[in-house]
Amino acid sequence: MLKQLIGKIISVKMAKTVVVDVETKHPHPLYRKMLKKNKHYKAHNDIEGLAVGDKVKIGETKPISKEKTWKVVEKI
Repeated sequence: MLKQLIGKIISVKMAKTVVVDVETKHPHPLYRKMLKKNKHYKAHNDIEGLAVGDKVKIGETKPISKEKTWKVVEKI
């Protein structure tokens, strides 16, 4: 099964590409405090009308370009 992530769009300046910020949480190894980690993914976009701040689901796909290996699946 291919990976799917949920994140927020932070940039729509490129043609057919959006930058999605995905936040993950994991516990500190010693102190068990929950830590947040953000990572930016460039995703291919065929859906019209997406804007900065929209929540989207992205899915893994074959490489489209050097940095794009994700595709926008749906707007949440």
